[in-house]
Amino acid sequence: MRKLVASVLEDLSTREVFLFRVSCAGCATEYTSRPVRFSRADSIADTPGKQTLLHAVYSQEQETARLYAIRNAAERMNYCPICKRIVCDRCFLICDDLDMCRQCAGALDQKGMPVAAEVVEAAM
Repeated sequence: MRKLVASVLEDLSTREVFLFRVSCAGCATEYTSRPVRFSRADSIADTPGKQTLLHAVYSQEQETARLYAIRNAAERMNYCPICKRIVCDRCFLICDDLDMCRQCAGALDQKGMPVAAEVVEAAM
């Protein structure tokens, strides 16, 4: 599931803050990660060597923040085996035969209960 979430994860990071977003393919609700400040955001890279070091630190911290965002988003998102979309817990139904998104359940005349009747809009 994490690989699937990673494939739809948007990187909204800036030079100062790492930030990521995933949107539900069913209802378009956006889940945004908790912003993580770059530890060296105020540093000045006044030499090529410092630029290289700063870039390496930035890349490591960005990847750590990205993995954290993926892990948290994967807890709120689901993969529909019918349409192959990533949808949130409100748009994903637990059905008798096969769990699927609301749209596919409606098209296939299946009934089910959502994974979460109401999702708290907390940061990832």
